[in-house]
Amino acid sequence: MRIDLRYGKGTTTLELPDDVPVTVVRKPDMPLVDDPAVAVANAIAQPVGASCLKQLARGAGSACIAVCDITRPVPNHLFLRPLIEALMAGGIAQDRITVLVATGLHRSNEGAELEELIGDPWVLEHVVVANHFARNDADHVHLGSTSARGTVVRLDRRFVEADLRIATGLVEPHFMAGYSGGRKVIAPGLAHAETITTFHSARFMADPAAISCNFVDNPLHEEQLEIVRMLGGALAINTVIDEDRRLSFINFGEILQSHQQAVDFVNDYCKVFVPRRFRTVVTSAAGYPLDKTYYQTVKGMVCAMDILEPGGDLIIVSECSEGMGSAEFVAAQQRLVDLGVESFLRSILQKSHADIDEWQTQMQTKPMQVGRIHLVTNGLLAQDHALTGVNVTSSLQAAVHDSLSRSPHQSIAVIPEGPYVVPFFRIIESSSAE
Repeated sequence: MRIDLRYGKGTTTLELPDDVPVTVVRKPDMPLVDDPAVAVANAIAQPVGASCLKQLARGAGSACIAVCDITRPVPNHLFLRPLIEALMAGGIAQDRITVLVATGLHRSNEGAELEELIGDPWVLEHVVVANHFARNDADHVHLGSTSARGTVVRLDRRFVEADLRIATGLVEPHFMAGYSGGRKVIAPGLAHAETITTFHSARFMADPAAISCNFVDNPLHEEQLEIVRMLGGALAINTVIDEDRRLSFINFGEILQSHQQAVDFVNDYCKVFVPRRFRTVVTSAAGYPLDKTYYQTVKGMVCAMDILEPGGDLIIVSECSEGMGSAEFVAAQQRLVDLGVESFLRSILQKSHADIDEWQTQMQTKPMQVGRIHLVTNGLLAQDHALTGVNVTSSLQAAVHDSLSRSPHQSIAVIPEGPYVVPFFRIIESSSAE
């Protein structure tokens, strides 16, 4: 049997003997939008919980549109120009419209990368396109602190002070915030470093509700909702894509209502219940652009771990074409390697603010406490292998063969799309006739 897994801008192939039982975990077939341009126009014309965009624009003097950074395959090329044209048709001058890249604490996107991200030269030629810089104090407005957990809220001034605020993004599982998109584009996307390091601190990450596909009692989600209310609300464009990155859903409207509608849609596809656990689980980091760094690769490990048998092998393929990630993440990984999982966790759990990117290392400890993690990559320098804290190899075939050879009952689960689909272990009870 041959199975292709996303790797970089292409795939890598796993070949398995015919006598090895294989469970391939994929989304159910998703409906596709027949004509994306028509779907975008209809979404803008029929907003969820909000007035028509042109009508809103007539009473506004400025607009700021937040877009996700390069790590997300958001189909910006489909909706940015129609969105901007609707704002201009409503009377907002083009030099009063800003597209703001919601980088959070990631690096900025410049040059050819920015062109790729925006996806439409017309946008770059007609409006201001800029990056958010979370460490620039003067770029942010202090809105106060959240009521339940005391998170200091500072958001990008360009978004806060715009008459119309629009967040755009992809709605998909997120390994700590439940789902991406919507409110998450604002915080952490447009938040100051102080805000991000507070609600990405160890006490938030360690909460059992801070997991994929869950909003109930999720502390990150609850803080994000309050931050949107403190901001005074916003609008949103929400998109959902299938495994081949084709548009399956788009809507527009009031940010919380429209985002929840998109979550309700994608939830039926991205959550897959599996009736057993496996000694060998093979997954991906979802390919380009998510697998450009080891930092982002952690998501694939965490999202696959629920179907891994304790002590089993979790094998993840990730190109890591840009290496490990930030210097801060490398420093956190070094502490993990030096201290070990338990001591590392003890060292961070009492801190009110996380060190930058330390949260990703904390999330990596979750699958590490379940089984053995193996990274298949050709993108990391040899000297960085130890910093991953996991086993590193360049051969997917060898890693799988070694894992299966250690198991008396060979069986394997394969998740080709990585963290965009999340398997959950659930015993399915059969009902018997009376």
